[in-house]
Amino acid sequence: MSDSRSATSSSADVVLLGGVIDTLADGIGRTDALALRDGRVVAHGAAARALADGADTVDLRGAYVMPGLIDAHNHHWLAGQTELYEFEIPPTAPLDEVLEAVSTRAASAAPGAWLVGGSWGSGLLGELDSAATLARLDAAAGGRAVMLRDDTKHNRWASPAALRAAGIDSATADPAGGEIRRALDGTPTGVLIEAAGTLVEHALAAAQPITDKMLAAASRRGIEILHTYGVTAFQDAAASAALLRGLKSLDDRGELAAWVVTSMLANDFIFGVSPLGEGIISERAAAASQHHRPTFIKIFLDGVPPSRTAAFTQPYLPDPHGCTHCGEPTMSQDELDGWLLSTAKRGIGAKIHCTGDASVHMVLDAVGRVRAAGFTDVLYHVAHGQFVLPEDIPRFRELGVVAEISPALWFPGVIAAANESVLPDGRGERMQPNRALLDAGATVIGGSDWPVAVSPDIWGAIYGLVTRRDPTGEFPGELWAEQAITLDEAIRAYTVDSARALGIDDVTGSLAVGKSADFVVLSADPHAVDIEQVPQIHARQTWFAGEPVFTAP
Repeated sequence: MSDSRSATSSSADVVLLGGVIDTLADGIGRTDALALRDGRVVAHGAAARALADGADTVDLRGAYVMPGLIDAHNHHWLAGQTELYEFEIPPTAPLDEVLEAVSTRAASAAPGAWLVGGSWGSGLLGELDSAATLARLDAAAGGRAVMLRDDTKHNRWASPAALRAAGIDSATADPAGGEIRRALDGTPTGVLIEAAGTLVEHALAAAQPITDKMLAAASRRGIEILHTYGVTAFQDAAASAALLRGLKSLDDRGELAAWVVTSMLANDFIFGVSPLGEGIISERAAAASQHHRPTFIKIFLDGVPPSRTAAFTQPYLPDPHGCTHCGEPTMSQDELDGWLLSTAKRGIGAKIHCTGDASVHMVLDAVGRVRAAGFTDVLYHVAHGQFVLPEDIPRFRELGVVAEISPALWFPGVIAAANESVLPDGRGERMQPNRALLDAGATVIGGSDWPVAVSPDIWGAIYGLVTRRDPTGEFPGELWAEQAITLDEAIRAYTVDSARALGIDDVTGSLAVGKSADFVVLSADPHAVDIEQVPQIHARQTWFAGEPVFTAP
């Protein structure tokens, strides 16, 4: 334990006592007391105890405290929107259960309302892709318009009424970056791959628009849910201009109780929002606020392996028609280079969605050109990056590119099984080389990708990082076990390392003096329990800027 005597203050608002406080701050480590004033940390240990007189004191009763957790990749507004305005289906649900959920929703929905929700599991793709299954969806919905997102949020399943509203029929051409799946006679099956789904998203937006006020409410609800998991900072990985405005309005009203970094959509093949690119970037200065930093762009450079839209250097297994291909990136190398160079000149970083090894390689090449042009400090994240060429692993450290990884991709589960079904030679099992990246000196940070992940629970994700096993126990076995990392490394991926990678380490990530008093009181010390108990760890209380924002019932 170390005391912060050199940084003592003459007073404190709150002093926490009687627990194990893991500050994760250099030179401090663990301490038994923490003093707060004006929402920031002012002292530790004996120096903090000396400020207890005249302050509100909190007896931790032996509890373990650590910095607030940081989720480096989520879509918090979509999770909030789903809870407030849509309906949820577990991605493990079989087809009959999906249809039953649609039927139940139809029975309670207002007349003429669309039925919107998800997620159907990627493994159902083949079963959904038929005229007979589309007819079953139409019957379950009672002829209503239905749009269901899959577990990756990249693909859609739409009912006949929704297809008609979107103007999709046998004569409709596939949009750039997407595919309308069709029966042998050319009629759509309702399965819409990547950008094809935006056709229905646009029709939905016209019929039932999500207003800025509704989006702000969805954002606020998403943050409330994150607080229950101990999350006090996060990066929204696909922000629209409307979301930027919503976050600014929340902060202006004193209702944004989290550090939020947004990634402004440069392109969009799945959400169907506008404007994109420069149209969003033009709003970033006006949308920036105390707790909201719109400092990244988001580029979707490829899709996802289950729909064969991820870009690989080697081909997929033959599809049902006997065709093979490697998948294609969404833009050329020159276009990617142009985006990164033009935004680097303005100090804007980039979070780049890559799920195939070819797209990861393109990003590293592009960042190499940015660095050579003298932009050495701009932040770059390869998002997901579950498949990386061995020769590319050391380039992450060399180029200062962050590996931002998602839990549904590093242990057995629905998405891992779907990947394995389309990739040859056991390649689907060799996902997320996290150990190799860390050993090569790369920075690895964790993002939930919630609501692609069912919840933003970080302790289940940390268990998966350490064991490469499914924290729920539903899916047996281990996924590339030699790529497991240590508990300390996994915790850093959700605290100090994420703060630095998101560019918010000046205010959060540790409980160093001067930083925001963002912390979580846990049900157990993760270092003091067996690894098999780690998935059961939960937040008893979450504090942001020196105020409790969640207390477990």
